[in-house]
Amino acid sequence: MTAFGSGPAAETSNRRRGWARRVLGAATALPALALTAGLVGFVWFADHVATGYPPADDHADGIVVLTGGRDRVQLAVELLEQGRARRLLISGVHPASTAHDIQRATEANPGLFACCVDLGHQAETTTGNALEADIWARANGFESLIVVTSAYHMPRALLELESSLPGVRLVPRPVKRPELELDTWYRRPGTVKLLLAEYVKYMLARVRLGLELVGRA
Repeated sequence: MTAFGSGPAAETSNRRRGWARRVLGAATALPALALTAGLVGFVWFADHVATGYPPADDHADGIVVLTGGRDRVQLAVELLEQGRARRLLISGVHPASTAHDIQRATEANPGLFACCVDLGHQAETTTGNALEADIWARANGFESLIVVTSAYHMPRALLELESSLPGVRLVPRPVKRPELELDTWYRRPGTVKLLLAEYVKYMLARVRLGLELVGRA
């Protein structure tokens, strides 16, 4: 006679319970692993924003600045004045703003603005900036671009631009706002909050562009 709790049926039941415990354990561990991976990714992102772009002493065919602050446009105009590129695109300009308005705000040479600066009024997002830059670069036959935007925005800007402009060499020139103190970002709650929000946007852009790539395959 087979003892109670033994035999093939009992062994099968034990194996099922063992698998159930392992599955439950894995399911319990997944949120912790996801949280750890997200934290590591965020720290990498923040450190890259703070230190990942060495000063670039380079030239390119054109300059693209993604609007969002006077300091961005000021740097882009200065690079054009230094002869770092032949033309400048200011992407995402407010519809009511004119070239004269921007020229006066940056105190740039009026002649330089008249000959070598283009305004893009259509872009309202980083994706729009990339599309605007793509059209402009193709129209001018440019194969390299200096990209000017805020340091915390640069990773997402490059991601979008690389997707829209494959094969075009991109030279990042990030603008660091002194009040953010990016070199010690972990000590400033406001800067941590800003970087975290931008990291989420960056990851969402990566997922979207990855799905678009799979969809085209």
